[in-house]
Amino acid sequence: MHDIYAARREKLRSLLCSRNLDALLVSQAANRYYLSGFELHDPQSNESAGRLIISADGRDWLATDARYRDAALRLWENDRVFIYGADAPTQLHGLLRQCGSRIGMEAQGVSLAFARQLAGTGIWLEAADGLVEQLRCIKEPMEIAALKKSFALNDDLLRWIEGELRPGRSEAELSWAIERYFREHGATELAFSSIVAVGPNAALPHAVPGADRVTENCPVLVDVGCRRDAYCSDQTRTFWVGTTPTDVFQRSLDLVRQAQKTAIDGMRPGLPLAEAYGLAHKVFENAGVADAFTHGLGHGLGLETHEAPTLSARAQGVLLPGMVITVEPGLYYPQWGGVRWEHAVLVEEDGVCVL
Repeated sequence: MHDIYAARREKLRSLLCSRNLDALLVSQAANRYYLSGFELHDPQSNESAGRLIISADGRDWLATDARYRDAALRLWENDRVFIYGADAPTQLHGLLRQCGSRIGMEAQGVSLAFARQLAGTGIWLEAADGLVEQLRCIKEPMEIAALKKSFALNDDLLRWIEGELRPGRSEAELSWAIERYFREHGATELAFSSIVAVGPNAALPHAVPGADRVTENCPVLVDVGCRRDAYCSDQTRTFWVGTTPTDVFQRSLDLVRQAQKTAIDGMRPGLPLAEAYGLAHKVFENAGVADAFTHGLGHGLGLETHEAPTLSARAQGVLLPGMVITVEPGLYYPQWGGVRWEHAVLVEEDGVCVL
């Protein structure tokens, strides 16, 4: 694994040279892990487990605080581990000055206060977001293998949960059952908080499971994901509990499945991301229900559940071999609920493969 991380850093160095940067300060947790194997998560949103300094000349640093000293020393050359104290920005400033004068930073991953403290004599800071994400877009064989394991467990869960959707069970109860199933069958954690939405709650794309209960003849939207070998899965299914789905539910489900199939059938390397979205949107537009499709068609996933690229009307770029992207059209109606159906696809040389 150390060789894999080192190879990724070498690819990043080429990007630094193309931007005339002497170094990049890596603050995003998933990017830090991707380049080093160190700490996939930060303790919480207002804390950092550490940062990487990737230098154009190859003198890289893993910077962290004393809590993580031993973990860092297990992964990194001891003389390239930098332990900072309470005044991390000032201490990092001194370290960055050793790396050069033109320093890129992940501006979206630091606070304004941190950036102001970091700036000072001897270095020029500039936003350099997206450099690591550019590499992460194209999945390596070991990443694809991990994603397949994660999705295999997610598929098992979705087959199992359909039998658990019985009248009287609450959204919160089902959400806990989902987490327990994942944990007991090999997942290290949830990829994100599970969504179980009954009836009108299914019209909320990110509904929070609560006390509402499954009834006879009602829709239930289930959006779940797990993490295996550090990589995330993400799938949505919408079920009808009972034997007599309403006409509007069945029509919505049919249209969503048609939109998804149309998009997947048309996806191939070189297709603009916005056009992939347009394939699904056109199905809804022709049916007169496009106003009920309120989000993008999909997003990349890997170490994070939502990562580049995105499939939306404003997305820039094209599909490339090695990308893994969700395809999840949905239709939402506050009066009775909604329908979403989600697969993830791997872009291959001649099309896409559903994971």
